[in-house]
Amino acid sequence: MLELRLVQGSLLKKVLEAIKELVTDANFDCSGTGFSLQAMDSSHVALVALLLRSEGFEHYRCDRNLSMGMNLGNMAKMLRCAGNDDIITIKADDGSDTVTFMFESPNQDKIADFEMKLMDIDSEHLGIPDSEYQAIVRMPSSEFSRICKDLSSIGDTVIISVTKEGVKFSTAGDIGTANIVCRQNKTVDKLRNLPL
Repeated sequence: MLELRLVQGSLLKKVLEAIKELVTDANFDCSGTGFSLQAMDSSHVALVALLLRSEGFEHYRCDRNLSMGMNLGNMAKMLRCAGNDDIITIKADDGSDTVTFMFESPNQDKIADFEMKLMDIDSEHLGIPDSEYQAIVRMPSSEFSRICKDLSSIGDTVIISVTKEGVKFSTAGDIGTANIVCRQNKTVDKLRNLPL
């Protein structure tokens, strides 16, 4: 039996919207540690590795390890039916070929449930090696998204280079070139050094 209750349902909606463009079908693996997905895009260029830890759920029950093959486009369609403030519960019985998504409004005046057929997907888990990186950049995902969107109107590819002065995003296309430089923010360093 699998039963996961996520109070921040919008989190799952946002994650699915982000990865459904890269991966069409994938296995969601549920274990005692969390709800995870690992899949490559169709051209084998990008690897998506997602883990929603069990501690992040209000209620987390996974009696035994379970792998559920899902079409991410269809899953995203179902999740679009949930309000941004809705509580999302995911349920599946052992040996079942369906998964149920239940959406509850915060004041519980509306409850909706959707059942989706599971798929049989062959996949292998890829080992992601620990790597030493020359640079690690932390920035708000909304800012990164905005920069990529702005540059996509100029060129098809973006070159990201990192120096001590900051992070430079560059592109070139038929109509010209563009560069955006993000300088290091001192408040980020101060926040990083605060005790937890």
